[in-house]
Amino acid sequence: MRVTMTVNDEHHEVDDVWEGESLLYVLRERMGLPGSKNACEQGECGSCTVYVDGVTGCACLIAAGQAQGHHIVTVEGLATEDGLHPVQEAFIEAGAVQCGFCTPGLLVQTDDLLRRDPEPSDAEIREALAGNLCRCTGYEKILDAVRLAASRMKPEPGTLS
Repeated sequence: MRVTMTVNDEHHEVDDVWEGESLLYVLRERMGLPGSKNACEQGECGSCTVYVDGVTGCACLIAAGQAQGHHIVTVEGLATEDGLHPVQEAFIEAGAVQCGFCTPGLLVQTDDLLRRDPEPSDAEIREALAGNLCRCTGYEKILDAVRLAASRMKPEPGTLS
């Protein structure tokens, strides 16, 4: 089957997609977007988190055919021509990136959190990132990175977010 979707603001058509193929496989292997990681293939680790029409989800659990006609944003889509997204910069500066396997999902989920809540508490950060597993950092540097990104992305007083 042919699957047509918009990925990171670019139109894509992927041919010969078989019914059991995941969106994650299509993104990584057919479109050359290796940012989303293939870790558990069961939606347990969050390493493959992407936006589908503005809602986060695990690409390993989404059949490629279900992405037909939808707008997908991967970790690669967070950056712009001007450079890295503030969340990406904060993770680097805070030392929240170690092996990097969990990082793409954490970046997407952090972006989603800060879009919904520009000033989350530590408890809210932990809740939002609960579906993203990391085996290297002990999470403290990740919390530091989210706090740093939040402080940089906070709307200026008197402006609309």
